[in-house]
Amino acid sequence: MLQTPLVLLSGCVGFGQEYTRVAGFSHRDVGMVVLKGTTLEPRLGNAPHRLAETPGGLLNAIGLQNPGARAVVQDILPRLDFTETLYAANVSGATVEEYAEVTRIFDDSPVAAIELNISCPNVKAGGVQFGNDPEMSARVVEACRKMTRKPLITKLSPNQTDIAENARRCIEAGTDAFAAINTLQGMAVDLKFRRPVLGNRQGGLSGPAIKPIALLKVRQVYEVAKAYGVPIIGQGGVASADDAVEFLLAGATAVGVGTALFYDPLICPALNAGMAGYLRAHGHANVGELTGALAW
Repeated sequence: MLQTPLVLLSGCVGFGQEYTRVAGFSHRDVGMVVLKGTTLEPRLGNAPHRLAETPGGLLNAIGLQNPGARAVVQDILPRLDFTETLYAANVSGATVEEYAEVTRIFDDSPVAAIELNISCPNVKAGGVQFGNDPEMSARVVEACRKMTRKPLITKLSPNQTDIAENARRCIEAGTDAFAAINTLQGMAVDLKFRRPVLGNRQGGLSGPAIKPIALLKVRQVYEVAKAYGVPIIGQGGVASADDAVEFLLAGATAVGVGTALFYDPLICPALNAGMAGYLRAHGHANVGELTGALAW
């Protein structure tokens, strides 16, 4: 059970300690923190540039820079305070076997859940090739399910033909929850040099620009997940309490906050206060009463 409906999204708060150093931050405002994407072996990530602002959003192509799963478990997790909030690992890989092995490593750790990043659009191997294929998505979930009893959260790609079918296959393979959605594929162009701004050429677009797409995808996933009681973290452009309530009504159980943290690191108290105000104004006892309440 989350202490608030807000989840800080992977890649936006590093490995937890970076964000907690912001003056005024309180874990009381956060239900869960999803740690930076982690692979089996260390990765240096993509060549610069790795970030590019766009109208209403942000392109990123970090490339999963991380010290490797064993270093995260042995060196980073011991420095986090697991009594203050929940932490989830974010697992990535270039093969099904790598996903499974990283999941096994995190199974023997204090993280509360494991998010499967099968939909990252800014790495050249793995990532989006798994997330856009329901069969491959299910294979990753099934392999990871065998490696852990911790809750599995499957992070779904919006860059696919039928996200509802993908969700159904992942449920059958053993996922416990969904994060919907990951970033959309995008590009920015440097007019002076006539080349892509990002060193990786393409990256993942996040921020308010993708919210309408994210809302629809959450609703499509909810139409499948509700029959199984599988919760959804709705995410993609949340920048206000109204945005958060929209995701809840569309079918989300919790709401992810990512890009907004870059320009307002202390946005979470305002989001919580705004959601609480909406509940009072409409006579609801808790956010659970909003989940899926959209007239559809």
